[in-house]
Amino acid sequence: MTPIESSMTLFLQIAIVLTAGRLVGGAARRFGQPQVVGEMIAGVLLGPSLFGLLAPAWQQAVFPAASMNVLFTVSQIGLAAYMFLVGIEFRTELLRSHARGAIVVSVAGMATPFALGAALAGTLVREGGWFDPATSSRVAALFLGAAMSITAFPMLARIIYERGLSGSALGTLCLAAGALDDASAWCVLAVVVASFRGDWWAAARPIGGALLYAAVVAIVVRPLAARIEATVRAKGDLPSSLFTAIMVALMLAAWYTDRIGIYAVFGAFLLGAAVPQGALASHLRNRLEPIVVTVLLPLFFAYSGLNTRLDLLDSRQAWIWTAILLAVAVVGKGAACGCAAIATGADRRTAFATGALMNARGLMELIALNIGLEQGVITRKLFSVMVVMAIVTTLMATPLFELGYGRWARSRGLLGGTP
Repeated sequence: MTPIESSMTLFLQIAIVLTAGRLVGGAARRFGQPQVVGEMIAGVLLGPSLFGLLAPAWQQAVFPAASMNVLFTVSQIGLAAYMFLVGIEFRTELLRSHARGAIVVSVAGMATPFALGAALAGTLVREGGWFDPATSSRVAALFLGAAMSITAFPMLARIIYERGLSGSALGTLCLAAGALDDASAWCVLAVVVASFRGDWWAAARPIGGALLYAAVVAIVVRPLAARIEATVRAKGDLPSSLFTAIMVALMLAAWYTDRIGIYAVFGAFLLGAAVPQGALASHLRNRLEPIVVTVLLPLFFAYSGLNTRLDLLDSRQAWIWTAILLAVAVVGKGAACGCAAIATGADRRTAFATGALMNARGLMELIALNIGLEQGVITRKLFSVMVVMAIVTTLMATPLFELGYGRWARSRGLLGGTP
């Protein structure tokens, strides 16, 4: 595919993705789901599961395999920019006041599903057909435990934003716990890949690199951001030169964390969290939010959906294990996080909301599953079962949140956002 052909295909793809996302998102909102869930479902519908099934020739013409690298690259730019905006909304002072709760919820949300997933992995290995024959029981336990522990961090951030929870104690608690969960899960996945390859440097690099990056952000970036805030406040505007410099820093942060194997969203999020609340944050939101949320971010969900195949669930055994893994996922993540929130002093409604939001796995799960598939750890059968689990737990998040917390809080004027 020539560069001109790639650009023409990308323009058509963006038009179709935005149209499908808006239509399916509108339908999803009628059922109490946020726009982000509609965008995720739209991506699946545009892939081989529906569009490719009904009109395979047209689907291949619109989304040819040769164009996927370009779509992926653009989608990653949108995702990094969005997580930078989420980081800007992240109230570090609230995190400090809720640090104990975030850590307790994170540990419960990581340890419980990890233990349950690792226990199930032994049965699946003995049964055969779920993991690659070359995968040892230890690697299988580590992978399935990590996969069950993941939280849909970008999707969680979008739900929190749409429900008016940005900057609230509940939103901060869930974002902090979700970030800690996913960072831990990615480190475990790095260990899995290292064990499978026999390359332990592959595990040490992301862990050490992440600690180094966090230190640089705290020691260098945060004081520099405070100086830029003072400049912007004095001028009453954000100069183009400073805006360009911030965008360069964002791209470098995403590149570095991708390079070390932690994933670009964490680099972008931490960089955004270093921006102080004030004039600088307001200018950055005004410049980035319209194009990122409306145009670029839906491409990320579309790309992931295009790589999802639901037609591989073709046996009774697969559906039985889907139900088992789904039940274990809900108990291990949702119930564990809710109980942990109660243990830290949260009321029952807040604890229920915490469990409901943390239980969503979304597309971070799909990314982890693709890593396992590409590395030859799992088979396509387990991949498909886990995809269904990820989609269902994500679909559950918003209705459960609204049922147990959202409507009650909104009726008392405690919550903004979209009902």
